[in-house]
Amino acid sequence: MEWIIQIVSGAVGGNIAGKAMQNFSLGPILNSLVGIIGGGLGGQILSMVGLGGVGDIASSPDIANILTDVAGSGVGGAVLLVVVGLIKKAFSK
Repeated sequence: MEWIIQIVSGAVGGNIAGKAMQNFSLGPILNSLVGIIGGGLGGQILSMVGLGGVGDIASSPDIANILTDVAGSGVGGAVLLVVVGLIKKAFSK
């Protein structure tokens, strides 16, 4: 369950960041792929820090854990998209 939340939230976060910041957008497919990777990383980082419900969600799928995973994965997807967009811009100059 937690992986599905991270994948979907990351993809959504990557696409929202791509729409909001057109200069970092990689296109819908790459925005989604980068967002999925960033969402997985964001969810895992929150879990390691103890803020996410990734480890607890299978045993206790309460709304707070799910919302924390959605937020962390969405932000992780958006942040990774911006990082990849910056790297792409640096190499294209």
